[in-house]
Amino acid sequence: MLRGQLGYLARRLGQTLVVLWVIVTVLFLIFRLAPGDPTVAYIDPTFTGEQQAAIRQSFGLDKPLYVQYIAYLANLVRGDFGLSFAYRSSVIRLLAEVFPNTLWLTFVSLLVAYAFGIVNGVVLAWRRGTRLETLGLIGVLMTRAAPQFWVGMLLLSVFSFGLGWFPSSGSARAGVIYANELEKALSPDFWRHLALPALTLAIYLQGLPSLLMRSNMLDVMEEDFVTMARMKGLSEWRVMLRHAARNALLPVVTAMALGVGYAVGGNVLIETVFSWPGVGRLLVRAVSQSDYPLAQGAFFLIAVVMVVMNLLADLLYGLLDPRVSTASAAGG
Repeated sequence: MLRGQLGYLARRLGQTLVVLWVIVTVLFLIFRLAPGDPTVAYIDPTFTGEQQAAIRQSFGLDKPLYVQYIAYLANLVRGDFGLSFAYRSSVIRLLAEVFPNTLWLTFVSLLVAYAFGIVNGVVLAWRRGTRLETLGLIGVLMTRAAPQFWVGMLLLSVFSFGLGWFPSSGSARAGVIYANELEKALSPDFWRHLALPALTLAIYLQGLPSLLMRSNMLDVMEEDFVTMARMKGLSEWRVMLRHAARNALLPVVTAMALGVGYAVGGNVLIETVFSWPGVGRLLVRAVSQSDYPLAQGAFFLIAVVMVVMNLLADLLYGLLDPRVSTASAAGG
């Protein structure tokens, strides 16, 4: 049994590495074949042809494509993402500066979305067949279908430009620089800046746990142990929370791991709308400036988070439900 589980884990890790390699290759080809000159930020119109060629040579852009690809893979293995063409700084340093902001936005919005979604799903299942369930399902589906940038602009127009309750952009007031993440977390101003972007993302993300929890609850409520709890004379609300909800949480917990990856990947629009200094906003700037190293580094970081969280969700499901890992090992 243990050997089968280790074999399953090894196969999943191997598949993850293959997926990352495919992503890296696609990113390399997309940016190399895309129109635009990445050295435009360096080359002045007065430069001679020799000077322009020297600049391209300094970045290795004069070499054949396969040579650039091999060098690119070798640098990735060493953790070297190169230098940004536009910012003239290390890509790793640029990403490290903004990645914590993306994590703050992701995890705060996920906590809000899944806390609300779990409770909402329980209520919808409990009130099945009533007007409350009908209205609740319509609301959930509408928030899932609404474009994130539209929801963000709507919140901005009401709570920022209209009522003036929250800032419209950035993560701090002009001129404020946080010494570390702890100081940032203790700053009320940071939370005021984070409120609208996190709420926008949470409004979209809560749809999945709401629908998933409702569906799981409806299945669990047909089980014998729930019927037995009702026969004991327990209140309906206690049956819902102590028996049905606890057993319906498993798929929702694993879905939250997937939600981290999808939220990081979907932050691009929200960070752009709110000018939130995260990886997504930096990525948009890099693409618009044909900044190959920075765009590749940002895309790769987002891809790593998504792929790793998919792997974690798979392993977590097997850990929480031994039947899954046992079946996978037997199948292998």
